[in-house]
Amino acid sequence: QVQLVESGGGLVQAGGSLRLSCAASGNILKINAMTWYRQAPGNQRDLVATIISGGSTNYADSVKVRFTISRDNAKNTVYLQMNSLKPEDTAVYYCNAAISHKSSGNYYRYWGQGTQVTVSS
Repeated sequence: QVQLVESGGGLVQAGGSLRLSCAASGNILKINAMTWYRQAPGNQRDLVATIISGGSTNYADSVKVRFTISRDNAKNTVYLQMNSLKPEDTAVYYCNAAISHKSSGNYYRYWGQGTQVTVSS
């Protein structure tokens, strides 16, 4: 069984910073892409940033420059450093990882439970 455990969400004033973490554990052979999504009430779940195993990254236009995604492969952990936060960044942030298992070469996508980020003005 694979578990994704998130941490780092909270309440911050506009202009502040937060760092989200998501650690994967369980039956893991390899992790390819690790991705952060976010969803505000009434909205769809949108991609924020993604990073593949080799380190290449991709960002939503709305967070470029302000956010940085990184990973620690030894810890099976992905991070999202969020700087210069704006009220429109308020959302539930979800971690997603593409993971293969020790008994199979197939990759499957797993979700974390989400962590609330609230930015006040």
